[in-house]
Amino acid sequence: MPSVSNLTTADPALLVQLSDSHLFAEADGMLLGMNTRDSLQKVIDLVREQQPRIDLILATGDLSQDGTLESYQQFRELTRQLDAPARWIPGNHDEPRIMAEAAVQSALLEPVVDVGNWRVTLLDSAVPGSVPGYLQDEQLQLLARSLSEAPERHHLVCLHHHPVSIGCAWMEPIGLRNPEAFFEVLDRFPQVRAVLWGHVHQEIDQLSNGVRLIASPSTCIQFEPGSEDFKVGEQAPGYRWLRLLPDGRLETGVERLTGFDFQVDYGSNGY
Repeated sequence: MPSVSNLTTADPALLVQLSDSHLFAEADGMLLGMNTRDSLQKVIDLVREQQPRIDLILATGDLSQDGTLESYQQFRELTRQLDAPARWIPGNHDEPRIMAEAAVQSALLEPVVDVGNWRVTLLDSAVPGSVPGYLQDEQLQLLARSLSEAPERHHLVCLHHHPVSIGCAWMEPIGLRNPEAFFEVLDRFPQVRAVLWGHVHQEIDQLSNGVRLIASPSTCIQFEPGSEDFKVGEQAPGYRWLRLLPDGRLETGVERLTGFDFQVDYGSNGY
């Protein structure tokens, strides 16, 4: 399996997760009153300030809101400023065929990548025309194959949809619809260290059976943690960094924009 960097297995690896950017073809495209391209650019500026060397960028779904080629081209162009290899997975708002067109002549959609002493596996949980997610048999087989082929490495598994309850009643029905099948595979491999997802537009960091379960803010609007009904939070856009250590430990944190002023417009184009 090709590695994305010159790191050896004795080196820590620094990953940056950019999730749920919801870009439009138009530069002035707004989601609930927020210009999503502007907010992504500001988050990228923050990453550039804080992370001088990045080994891998993870874009964990909903790169686009309107599924247009222009939106994916814009995402690719904006993230190029970070000068690091990247991997994309689709979310429920994405159009995988168009996404693939934008990723042509690149490794952006390659689902397995080694970095340092870790392997990162990126799963496609998106179902065309559906908000909830589902891991098809081919994705579960990809996961099992990736894990079994690198028993000596520590593993990070990524997908778009949440595989566990996150305490938001309105999001319960729109997560991963077959989490049992997912965890059935993971439970067979003790080298799995963490699961990382997007979709929920909020920060989560839990531990279950020795595996870190991690979700992250959006680069645009945030969802209010613990909300019964759909509610946009007041937290600023942000990103997550992950430091994968050679011994299998994982250090991670969320960084958000400061001085970011935003008034939610529930009357505009909805989520």
